[in-house]
Amino acid sequence: MLKKSLPKFLSLLLLFQLSAPVTRARAAEDAPGAWTPELMMKVKTVGAVRVSPDGRRVAYAVTAPVMTPDRSEMVAQIWLANADGSDAAQVTFADKSSTNPQWSRDGRWLAFTSTRAAGKSNLYVMRVGGGEAEQITDVKTGVQNFAWSPDGRSFAFTMIDAPNEDEEKLNKGKDDWRFVDEDVKMSRLYVVALQKDAAGKREPRRLTKENYSISDFDWSPDGASIVFAHVKTPKADYWTTSDISVVTVADGVLKVLASTPAAEAQPRYSPDGKWIAFAMSDNPPRWAQSGLINVMAASGGATRPLAASHDAQPGIVGWSADGKRIYFVEARGTGTRLYAVELTANRISEINIKDEVLTGVDLNATRTVIGFTMQSPDSPPEAFVSPVDRFAPAQVSRANADLPKAPLGKTEVVRWKSADGREIEGLLTYPVGYTAGRRVPLILNVHGGPAGVFQQTFIGTRGAYPLAAFASRGYAILRPNPRGSSGYGVEFRRANVKDWGGADYQDLMTGVDHVVGMGVADPDRLGVMGWSYGGFMTSWIVTQTKRFKAASAGAPVTNLMSFTGTADIPGFIPDYFGGQPWEALDLYKAHSAMFNVKGVSTPTMIQHGDADERVPISQGYEFYNALKAQGVPTRMLVLPRQPHGPNEPKMLLKVMQSNLEWFDKWIGGAGATAGGTR
Repeated sequence: MLKKSLPKFLSLLLLFQLSAPVTRARAAEDAPGAWTPELMMKVKTVGAVRVSPDGRRVAYAVTAPVMTPDRSEMVAQIWLANADGSDAAQVTFADKSSTNPQWSRDGRWLAFTSTRAAGKSNLYVMRVGGGEAEQITDVKTGVQNFAWSPDGRSFAFTMIDAPNEDEEKLNKGKDDWRFVDEDVKMSRLYVVALQKDAAGKREPRRLTKENYSISDFDWSPDGASIVFAHVKTPKADYWTTSDISVVTVADGVLKVLASTPAAEAQPRYSPDGKWIAFAMSDNPPRWAQSGLINVMAASGGATRPLAASHDAQPGIVGWSADGKRIYFVEARGTGTRLYAVELTANRISEINIKDEVLTGVDLNATRTVIGFTMQSPDSPPEAFVSPVDRFAPAQVSRANADLPKAPLGKTEVVRWKSADGREIEGLLTYPVGYTAGRRVPLILNVHGGPAGVFQQTFIGTRGAYPLAAFASRGYAILRPNPRGSSGYGVEFRRANVKDWGGADYQDLMTGVDHVVGMGVADPDRLGVMGWSYGGFMTSWIVTQTKRFKAASAGAPVTNLMSFTGTADIPGFIPDYFGGQPWEALDLYKAHSAMFNVKGVSTPTMIQHGDADERVPISQGYEFYNALKAQGVPTRMLVLPRQPHGPNEPKMLLKVMQSNLEWFDKWIGGAGATAGGTR
């Protein structure tokens, strides 16, 4: 999410060296059959893959952009299919999104949330055999997550506090001032019945009134209690305050189960209801996270930490049906692993052993089958199912079967030694039709985080950086996982503490050197791009070297001091750098692009959402104005209404198009044909 820097001042003598755009081999138009940003927008995403209790049916959500003269939004619809992929059919058709399908325990009903009514997320149910969906809730602020009760007679759900009557009047009269961090709206836990009462209504009943915000919950198998994780406020910086409590559904009596200086989250009941598994962070919690699965009695008491996982960031999937194992997922290198930890032996085993990229892994009610989305560099995301104890993925959805068969650039895992000898791994995507020995323009793509990770995802998926389109235009793209990334263990993830822009910068530069040494990259046509921490690193890189002829920085952190004072995560940089700006002033300055910007000459584009609370747009403006003042070729694309990442399809398409145009202008792809590089 942020970045790094080392003090190094660049000479003004080369200020205008790169002021003229590259004219060779620029692709003015894409050849028929080539990947383009417009084609990439047609790739559907598949998620919320939920398997019925008997394992025979699968519900999932398919999301696609809707772009008309008066609309620009992502719309999800729910589909149903047999577990072998047959008889797939769309079952929701509202103009607005329907998502998060969940099966009743008897498999006869499907519940989901939809924004079809007044744009508010509400809870609906429909018979699996067909018929109209019935609205269950009618709330002002919107249902967040929900879950069926074990007996299928009610639902638990979370919802942010609605404005009270006085607040609504003040809002309407534009007398809606506020004090920061006061009167914060919390996420509360509610229950609502499936059937209407004698008055023909369904009135939600609030279970939590305490001054904290619910982040996750799980029903006890007997339906008598709900265990939940809660934080002091819903603001992003407060994940470190997460504790676990339990509430009795009948009377709302609360009991705290886990409350330590560590962060406790992801509570899950065992099948017999006697135990609760949960994830516990280091004490104190760190933004470069590390944690263990723990188990405690459902009544509370001492906790038992289980074996440490490879990456120490376990995402709990659930318990095995016999209560002897706990399944979890986490990143491992450029893939995803599904693991099982055996409670008696306290031993971890791998369920899958390859580098599949799995997301949204969900265990069905009988704890026998998992549903998930799976993808690879040349296969778009689709819904799959597998027995939970034996990985045998079977494809269910074919949401992207109608995509044109445009050729894709080959992607492979590459490894190299950094300046200090540490091995670094990354993904190299070649131009379409690449011929060995041909040097091509290379774009270095830096991920966010910094604890993000590049995995072997489909390169045609829409995103700020249109990888498939770049490959069709004749570019190679290197996506490294430098120190600080997830997927390689705690020590690796924390190897950039107090050193953003130091050794991680060397990891990136040696990666570029490696691709040049392979005979792939043209050292005179190098570009760099990245979003968030990737934007930090992009802005940092152009202050450190002139080897890159073009750069694109998305939502970049450019000034660690002003970022800390304006972002919604003010504790983030102090955790990485060991103190507040006034306590580590020299360190903050040494690692900020803004304090090293003198002499930059690389043509640099900045892209930023004007509603970004994570990295406020002022970060982009600071760097843009510094470049402009020095006569550096620069543009700044402002995205109205967009948060930290563009979520409206028209805005996302513009980001993709402008990135392609920017690099074509300055380093020029080799052009594209339907069959490959020309």
